[in-house]
Amino acid sequence: MIESFQKIDFIRKTHLFRRLTDEELAAIAEKLADKIYAPGEAIVRQGQESDYFYLIYSGKVNVTRRTGSGEQTLAELVDGDHFGEDALLKQTRRTATVTAIEQTTLLTLSRTEFTSLLKKIVGLRSKFEVTVASHRLARQTRFSWLEEGEVVYFVTRKHQIVLLQSLAGPILGLLVPVIALIMFLFNPLSSALLWTAGIAILLLAVWIFLKWLDWSNDYYIVTNRRVLFVEKIILLYDSRQEAPLTAILSVNTQTDVIGRTFGYGDVIVRTFVGNVIFKNIGYPEEVEALLREYWDRTKKSSRQSNIEAMKLSIRQKLGLTPITSPPPPPKLATKPIYKFNLFKVRFEEKGIITYRKHWFVWFKQTWLPGILALSVLGFIIWDFIKNGIFGRDTNLLLTLFFFVFVPLSLWWLYQTVDWSNDKFQVSEDQIFDIDRTPFGRMQKNVAPLDNILNMEARREGLLQVLFNYGNVYISVGGSQLVFEDVINPDAVQQDIDQRRVARREKQEQERTESERERLAEFFAAYHQNASAFQSEVEEKDRQKQSEIQPGDEPESPQD
Repeated sequence: MIESFQKIDFIRKTHLFRRLTDEELAAIAEKLADKIYAPGEAIVRQGQESDYFYLIYSGKVNVTRRTGSGEQTLAELVDGDHFGEDALLKQTRRTATVTAIEQTTLLTLSRTEFTSLLKKIVGLRSKFEVTVASHRLARQTRFSWLEEGEVVYFVTRKHQIVLLQSLAGPILGLLVPVIALIMFLFNPLSSALLWTAGIAILLLAVWIFLKWLDWSNDYYIVTNRRVLFVEKIILLYDSRQEAPLTAILSVNTQTDVIGRTFGYGDVIVRTFVGNVIFKNIGYPEEVEALLREYWDRTKKSSRQSNIEAMKLSIRQKLGLTPITSPPPPPKLATKPIYKFNLFKVRFEEKGIITYRKHWFVWFKQTWLPGILALSVLGFIIWDFIKNGIFGRDTNLLLTLFFFVFVPLSLWWLYQTVDWSNDKFQVSEDQIFDIDRTPFGRMQKNVAPLDNILNMEARREGLLQVLFNYGNVYISVGGSQLVFEDVINPDAVQQDIDQRRVARREKQEQERTESERERLAEFFAAYHQNASAFQSEVEEKDRQKQSEIQPGDEPESPQD
């Protein structure tokens, strides 16, 4: 049976109950009952009534859900995690099945006690609401970049008031053509004004939709391994700013008067490679507590992993554990995924981040052939609509199409492909500057991440500031690589820094493993020879004793 003080110490570390007083923690601990589940035993089943909230005191559980295509694994939860609050808050049946993977001890809180505590303890409901909203959003979203065994603990978007602020302009602008249409119903205007109002409404509606889409595609995420800011513009931009939990230095919140009024603010995660900012999110204090909990867990897990690795290494050196290599991960039979990356200015594939020059650079290269080609095509279509297929000399239209429009289109396509072929890439250990012309030469400059001496990101001129693009200057040895005209050069610099830190961490890990092996060999050699050393010492002591015969003691000095 788990003692009350142990329960208090346990829940004190959980983000749901942080900043509560000792009296409040004691009140919660008093209501918690503990129960042990055997491996393979179902704790809750999908479709059952929701009667309890669960905290995992020790052990591990598997969360699955039945779908039309079979059973889907949602997550593996470990000690410190919790489940069951979604159904209790929404008063619904269980939406998933939870099964013990190993012997698991749970702390349970009944529905009645759970509801009572939410009423008694101020602010406790908001903590659970943050978690429930995060779970709901995580179920609606699938992130293809998640690694095997990686669990999404928290995901959110910017606060909805930020969306409303961004929509204020287009919504106010929409009122003008709408009022014009209403006036047209009572006092018919010219058809030109009617068409103008209709087109304006259509364009503003598209603008509103794009604003909403931009807001909905940005996510702030915490997994059991890292923190991330995912930003996406469909077909154009795909960015993922991230930092491992092990690289976190501090977590803080920042709010202003408006944010405190409407319940949103920033959570600033400071790491070795810069800041990951959860900007304008709801309940920032609760998110800060959640981040601190998982950060603490990571540090504790890292220390424990090092201890276990040392113990295993020593056992292997002593021959107590057979040395076996870990089995290779299973290869999953998946269909190839074809991605349209022609116009993306940042995307990531197979661990390589690729940047292209800003769209404004593409526009400067393609505007002339594009406008000329569209003008010729517009003239051909207009003439065809006005005069019919036989209303004008067909040879003239065919000549315009094949000898003017097609060459201009090919010119535009050539410039587009030329823009798309100029790439800057960052892999796990190198950076690349690739310059390739269609059907022509290719120049590739490569430099190891280890050789980077310093970097500088610059935006120069009004256009670069307005459109947020610029150059990243990378000094490598005695030369310099330049990532030219890339979008958000500060983020590009941070991407490179993150890869440098990840590489240094990998090298440090390899050095740590090597040092651990050396220490393990030392301790194993000592253990293996300790009995021999002890025997030699004992034999030497016996020899000394045997050399001292009775009566051979030294005489006392005479006066």
